[in-house]
Amino acid sequence: MILLLPVLPTIHFRDLNLVSRSRNVENLSFQLTNMSLLSTPRLKKELGQLLNKPPFGMKVNIKEGSTSVLEAEIHGPKDSPYENGIFKLQIELPVKYPFEPPRVTFITPVYHPNIDSGGRICLDILKMPPSGAWKPLINIEGVLVAIFNLMNCPNPNDPLVLDIAKEFKNDKETFESKAKHYTKEHAIIATV
Repeated sequence: MILLLPVLPTIHFRDLNLVSRSRNVENLSFQLTNMSLLSTPRLKKELGQLLNKPPFGMKVNIKEGSTSVLEAEIHGPKDSPYENGIFKLQIELPVKYPFEPPRVTFITPVYHPNIDSGGRICLDILKMPPSGAWKPLINIEGVLVAIFNLMNCPNPNDPLVLDIAKEFKNDKETFESKAKHYTKEHAIIATV
């Protein structure tokens, strides 16, 4: 018995425009992995809560055109030099989230001993052990609340900006004056 198979056209890689573009294959694989990142059950639940019922004084959105970046806004804590300021942050979710912490940076400049001019934040829960305290049980809301608390109570004993930490310890009045000025200059001012 002879089995006849249909003749399939030959597909050449050059026809697919992939010949010298092996990086495109890697990028496509990375994008496909990240596309499913926001659709994991945990992130669906977290984002649903954050979008529909965010913590007081906070707002979170998925960055337009992104599959792994969130944008957040935090209102400066009451009775702090950041009061009435609205501060923008970017939250990048790694492929291994929640087993790795999100990368959170301030977009809005902040005068703070634990936040540098590039927006990086010195906070234990944003670092992996052994030097950090990240645990997969911590969620994005917990990270944002911790950042809010850090704004309210800076930690000059673990500074990212040594000069500001010294000022906070030795001349709190000057620190608060500069932080208020920075807030007025850089943050969106909330109407009361």
